[in-house]
Formats: sequence, C-alpha cells, structure tokens
Amino acid sequence: MDSASKFLYVKLINDIVPHWYDTTWDFNGHTNIPNEGDIACGYFVSTTLKHLGFNLNRYKMAQQAGLIAAQVLQSKDELKRFSNLSFETLKQKLNSVYADGIYFVGLDNHVGYILIKDKELYFLHSSYYDDKVMIEPAETSPCFSSSFYVFAEITTNKDLIKKWILNTRLEIPVS
Repeated sequence: MDSASKFLYVKLINDIVPHWYDTTWDFNGHTNIPNEGDIACGYFVSTTLKHLGFNLNRYKMAQQAGLIAAQVLQSKDELKRFSNLSFETLKQKLNSVYADGIYFVGLDNHVGYILIKDKELYFLHSSYYDDKVMIEPAETSPCFSSSFYVFAEITTNKDLIKKWILNTRLEIPVS
C-alpha cells in the first residue's frame, strides 16, 4: 500500500498537475486536455483524478459541492471539517492530523488540492482570482480564504488507494 501511495503522490504532483499549470480558468470550463480550453475548479480536481486512473464520472463529481465531492473520496465520518479558523490555527490542526501528502479541500465556494510538505501547505487549484491553474502557498492565496473547510485524504487514504488498485467505481453519495 505504501508503494501505491507514493506512486499516486509522485504521479499527481510531478506528471499530471504540472501539465495543467496555466490552463485558463472559467466557471463553466470542463476541458479534458491541459492548456486546451478552460477548466473550472471542480473539473480540475475530478479530471486530474480521472487521469491518475481513478474510476469516476468527472462531470458528476465536478458538479458537487465541496462536502459531497469530499465524500466521493472518503467516508463522511472520516472527513476533517473546520469552521471559522485563522490560517495559523488551521495549519496547526492539519499538521496534527495529517502527514505529508495530497488532500482534497472543499471551501465555501471553491475546491482544490492541498499539498502538505514539511509542515507547509500549498494550494493547487483552478484559480478564479488569477484565472488559471496554479500552485501557491495556501497562506497567501486569496482563494483559500474561507469560513468552512472540508478535507479528504487522497494519497494517505488506504481505502481510496485500494479502490484505485481494484478499479472500483467512485460513486456520488446519495443524501
């Protein structure tokens, strides 16, 4: 399982996401090809997960609110949710429960990935502020400011990795 986790981490960070940098953001963007057309935040996440080999409907996942999209990746009771915290407090809480890795984050009106590396937080997302896909320090990202955060494990999630290995379909939860 550890080798699969490392593979997913390296593949997403080094091979998939960098091709998407500078792809233009649009609220309705849903391109499947980096730097050809536009991509919205939810489609950036669902499309890169699809390209990573997860068996999912990228359209349905992208159209969900952050909390529902997070539940595609991890059971509701295992998600981490935080409200009305300063960045420093949020960072401390995340570093107390999570190891270095890649995590899904849903915010008030936005979604993306959080990369935790050496206790630092980096936000990978299709930015409505800068109009492009980018990685930036979460602390200084205008798009990372939110009153609500929900996090789902990706590269540290043994159940999700097992689904990836077995090519199990990731379904949208029914409320």
